[in-house]
Amino acid sequence: MRFIYLFLLLISIQTIKSQNQFIPEDVPYKRALENAKKENKPIFIMLYADWCPHCNQMKKEVFSDSAVMDFLKKNYICLWKNIEKEEGISLKNKFNTKSLPTFLFLDTNETLIYALKGEMKTAEFMTEVSYALNPRMQLPYLEKEFMADTGNSNKFFAYLNVLKKGRERTDLSPATHFYLVTQSDAQLVSEINWRAIANGVTDIDSREFQYVLKHQKEFAAVASQNRIDRKIQSIVTELLRPLVDNLDTINYYKQREIAKSIRLQKTDSLIFKFDLTLAERTENWQFYKKTTLENTENLVWNDVSFLKEIGQTYFKHIADIESLKKAIFWVSHSVKLNDSYDGNLLLARLYNKIKEKKMAIKYAKDAKIIANEMNWNSKEVDVLLTELGIK
Repeated sequence: MRFIYLFLLLISIQTIKSQNQFIPEDVPYKRALENAKKENKPIFIMLYADWCPHCNQMKKEVFSDSAVMDFLKKNYICLWKNIEKEEGISLKNKFNTKSLPTFLFLDTNETLIYALKGEMKTAEFMTEVSYALNPRMQLPYLEKEFMADTGNSNKFFAYLNVLKKGRERTDLSPATHFYLVTQSDAQLVSEINWRAIANGVTDIDSREFQYVLKHQKEFAAVASQNRIDRKIQSIVTELLRPLVDNLDTINYYKQREIAKSIRLQKTDSLIFKFDLTLAERTENWQFYKKTTLENTENLVWNDVSFLKEIGQTYFKHIADIESLKKAIFWVSHSVKLNDSYDGNLLLARLYNKIKEKKMAIKYAKDAKIIANEMNWNSKEVDVLLTELGIK
């Protein structure tokens, strides 16, 4: 009897959970727009993908909450669109969506009045969807207020802070330019204007970024050198990463020259890593070899992990003996900096590839010692030792 009771209790709990599980309704966009006009409500759209863990987490934790759904349905016409299906693709492209999940709030004229991106907890999400109903916190109002007085920092940041909740950094650039053009060079060096530059400047050739490059000490006094460095690196990353991701080699090499004009060690190192990523993804091993032979010791000499990554690529894709010896030199340096299992195993494999059996055995044994000391699985090095004739 007790067993039956527990069984029925578990079934009832599971039933409650399944009843609360969020299942998006597939309402056509056109019908939603018609309903919005009829009911005089804004439109709420969640853009998601089935493979997006942050989207799935919000469906599970936020949209399965009846209080959240009641609020949304009371105040909005709600849509849930998969960016890999027809209407989702169209909305993703129309609103230049690059992050998931993204939440779009539109008026009945299809004007974007608010936007959010990224995973949020229920309380934060409810606060934001309430803000989106306030006309004085909506993007069209804030933009109009700012454009009437572009030199007003309070109006600029009021607009920028709402804009960046749901848009990409490149979308912040126009407003930032309108504001900063009202500021003299001397005025740029202030905490408030550094915030504007850090958040909204995306053009390497812009007057503001070039001024930062030439006056880093002055900006470091109002921010910090670490923040200056992060901005310099992020602007290069934002310039080059999309081109690498899209394998756009023609535009990559054009923009790379602009990035190289910064002429700082930290940015040259970053560009070097992008060069190698592009070479790997396009399987241009000749370019990979040329670039690493010219720059590894100058740009990533103390980057242990990256030295091993280069060595691993040489092991897999480079055949000539002299280049492999260079890779051995780099990986040996990484092992001197950090005597690791994977570093020793890689050295053993590289020496084996150039037929230097004695050195291959030495480093394989060193890797085995480290594996035993750490109580790690030594299968890979055991296979290599067997291949080398050591039991």
